[in-house]
Amino acid sequence: MTVTTAGPAADAGALTLLGRLLPAGTAVVEAFDDALPAPLFPQELAALGNAVAKRRAEFMTARRCAREALGRLGIGPVAIPSGPRREPLWPDGIVGTITHCAGYRAAAIARAGQLTTIGIDAEPHEPLPDGVLDSITLAEERRHLRQLAAQRPGVHWDRLLFSIKESVFKAWYPLTGRWLDFTEATVTISAQRETFHAWLLVPGPVVGGVEVGGFGGRWLVGRGLVLTGIAVPARQPAYAA
Repeated sequence: MTVTTAGPAADAGALTLLGRLLPAGTAVVEAFDDALPAPLFPQELAALGNAVAKRRAEFMTARRCAREALGRLGIGPVAIPSGPRREPLWPDGIVGTITHCAGYRAAAIARAGQLTTIGIDAEPHEPLPDGVLDSITLAEERRHLRQLAAQRPGVHWDRLLFSIKESVFKAWYPLTGRWLDFTEATVTISAQRETFHAWLLVPGPVVGGVEVGGFGGRWLVGRGLVLTGIAVPARQPAYAA
């Protein structure tokens, strides 16, 4: 089974950049600066440790986004501590994820009855640093990126692929609790439809009694950012690839 994102949002969440990638009913809150950071609960402060000021500011803003998103689902302010891989730990019955990069912070959450998992990522729309691409891609992916660059030269496809793999990991980890290396999934991207597929090269998690073979999602470029999103419906049918 390959799990695919639901269609783009058709509600107020679609007014956000990230909301354009996720299904209606997903609570999405984003920020483009740290002007309104949130006070932190003790459990959250513990996760920060001796973090530098920049890290503290982005963490506080991202937690504010997350609490506002929870509020849209009727859940009052609660601590959102961090797990062993710094993943946010949500209240029971909630699935979600957080992303942040230079100039952007966002949270996306939904009720577990609606979605099984969410993966999002934001990156600056610029080339990857030298030497990174070879470490995160397979040879066929690098050929694919060259083809995409010929079709649509205005996109930094290397950074987009990196973002997709980050979103795949964020969708994968809550279902497995296991690490997924960059080279353990292979990605294909549609330049025209602004969608992607990531095929797992290792045994996938079992959802509804069926092994997940991959994840599908959507991407966009805007405001100097690359954003990618995966949202797996709670009742995702299996289909032939």
